[in-house]
Amino acid sequence: MGKTSKIQLLLVVVAIALCGMFQAIHADFLARDPGVRGGAPGAGGPIPGLTADETEMFVVGLADFSEEEKVDEGVGPRFNFVGCAGCHSQPAIGGTSPAVNPLFRVTGALGFTGNVIPSFITRNGPIREARFQFNRNGTRDGGVHNLFVITGHPDAAGCNIRQEDFETQIRNQNIIFRIPSPTFGVGLIEQIPDSAIIANQNADWFRKQALGISGRPNRNGNDGTITRFGWKAQNQSLLIFSAEAYNVEMGITNEGFQIERDETPSCQFATVPNDVTPSVRQIGAIENFANFQRFLAPPTPASDGYGNVSKFSIDKGRQKFTDIGCNLCHTPTLKTRNTTVAVLAYKNVHLFSDLLLHNMGPGLADDIVQGVSGPGEFRTALLWGLGQRIFFLHDGRTTDLIEAIRAHKSLGNSQFGPSEANYVIYNFNALSEDDKQDLLNFLRSL
Repeated sequence: MGKTSKIQLLLVVVAIALCGMFQAIHADFLARDPGVRGGAPGAGGPIPGLTADETEMFVVGLADFSEEEKVDEGVGPRFNFVGCAGCHSQPAIGGTSPAVNPLFRVTGALGFTGNVIPSFITRNGPIREARFQFNRNGTRDGGVHNLFVITGHPDAAGCNIRQEDFETQIRNQNIIFRIPSPTFGVGLIEQIPDSAIIANQNADWFRKQALGISGRPNRNGNDGTITRFGWKAQNQSLLIFSAEAYNVEMGITNEGFQIERDETPSCQFATVPNDVTPSVRQIGAIENFANFQRFLAPPTPASDGYGNVSKFSIDKGRQKFTDIGCNLCHTPTLKTRNTTVAVLAYKNVHLFSDLLLHNMGPGLADDIVQGVSGPGEFRTALLWGLGQRIFFLHDGRTTDLIEAIRAHKSLGNSQFGPSEANYVIYNFNALSEDDKQDLLNFLRSL
């Protein structure tokens, strides 16, 4: 054998060996969640192009959103926390549940000593709101049951109400949880017309039918218009959303919700409603909250790559997202209408949601009814900003994106029908590990 032939043979042997090594390594490769994307938050600032007055409304609203309230300002008698920003802070103010749980401050530095931390609240776990599905007599409940009471605080002398008995509800399997939803870009969502939501619902009808996807809007019971805020799309506008949260989460009554949830006389330390419009020259807190959220910019995606993830992988993942049918519920873009707020008019909103309710099957069902939403239905979650979220799904049950995706698959039972996402998740599971990784990389780029 000549020298050239020996070299060629050696190259072939080396190539075969390297190929075998690659196959062995590749056979062990499994797609995994890249994890919370590092770098700048890319969120938390105002929408570019605000007028001077709108900028001032954003700044004042941000200050009010960030303020922590006190007992003599109306906190309680029952509440979940003392401010908005404590719960909406990841990766910036206006976001969702942070890595370190602020609720432990309630029984510590904030001085509400008449409480214990419920077992479902952990130091490195998500902030959770608790709801009971049913009352003792078997009728539906569904409302928020506040975690804490003002009993024991130095400014609440004479108040002796007790915390809810959450541990009994856990044993009775009569409790569900929800985590704070991000508010980035929601002013744009407020301006998406109902007609655009319905047109998108009817688009790709044959493919949706083939994959078992239907979906329907939640609607206001009085005027019939589409509601869109909250885990079940139960609230119509940011003003209603803000007013309700002020009362439900902090216990502060206001011009939207004027009656205390707990009217125990010995636990009232501020006139009711606690927060009102002070004069014709000044607006109230709920308007400030709404303005802050209305002018809060959407999150900025890392579409050109991040960390070790390339633009090539992100682009491939975006295509797989469409190929397997994720886009049929997580609609990449809807468009706003003409509106009096020029900076919100005729804008493409890259929210990755159709804003519709979908049945998610028994695995995710919370057995809560709100508006026309059924006990197994949820509004399609917004995916923009997902790259920097820590906790996933309505109850924050996982920090792993793959687990969150696969939780969408759920066969029906006698109480709840099958998840509308089943066939899409079959498609996801059938992807190669490389394609799954590209899809995960794409989602973490949002």
